[in-house]
Amino acid sequence: MNAVALAPVGRRLRALARAELTLLGRNRGAVVTALLMPLALPFSVRPAVDRIDLKAQGLSIGTVTLTAAVGFSLLFAVYTSLVSAYVARREELVLKRLRTGELDDVEILTGTALPAVCIGLAQAVVLSVGCAVLLDAGVPRAPYLTVLGVLSGLVLCAALGALTASFTRTVESAQVTAMPLVLVSMMGSGIAIPTEVLPDRLRSVCELLPLSPAIRLVRGGWTGQLSGYEALGAVATALAWTVLAVFAVRRWFRWEPRR
Repeated sequence: MNAVALAPVGRRLRALARAELTLLGRNRGAVVTALLMPLALPFSVRPAVDRIDLKAQGLSIGTVTLTAAVGFSLLFAVYTSLVSAYVARREELVLKRLRTGELDDVEILTGTALPAVCIGLAQAVVLSVGCAVLLDAGVPRAPYLTVLGVLSGLVLCAALGALTASFTRTVESAQVTAMPLVLVSMMGSGIAIPTEVLPDRLRSVCELLPLSPAIRLVRGGWTGQLSGYEALGAVATALAWTVLAVFAVRRWFRWEPRR
């Protein structure tokens, strides 16, 4: 597809993203969840992390808090906010009306997700810089892995948000249906507790969770302790989850209200 053909698509996506950003700004609950939760929660893991011998694993408070900050941004600024957004637009018949216009299904889902994804990306950058400066986390030793981890996490969380919305009946129940993935990711993907300190067998299982590859790449890129083989495995796992989530969205996403 050439640049001339892509121009109308870009204009439609920008228009839809602006409209979605406006609607997001009117929802105070969504704003609090998307903006304040990722800023406050990383520091709540500090008491638990202080009890762990991080130096034995080649980690520090700075790198652990930084990874937690990025993980919470993915979970709350992107995943949970998009579950609510997709459900709200579906129940308000917004998605149904958009399908009658020029936008195709991919553009509708992408345009709706763009504001949350951009907020998540901005938060990840700001929190990473803040942790690097205030908590002496230093600079990433393999920045390309950190960037790859953040981007793969953003894409996967957007796809998982659409998938979770497909079986969520109301906006009020969105927080409930999103909670299992949030809790599992917090405890098992290395966000609240580094997977490096887990027993080997449990760690091997946790590394297969949806957000584990992204968190592993972010932390490994910062510490430089991720080998080429391990990085390739994390990328392959992230890609597999993303393909599976996108397939599931195409197969089961609901455009009609669940009434």
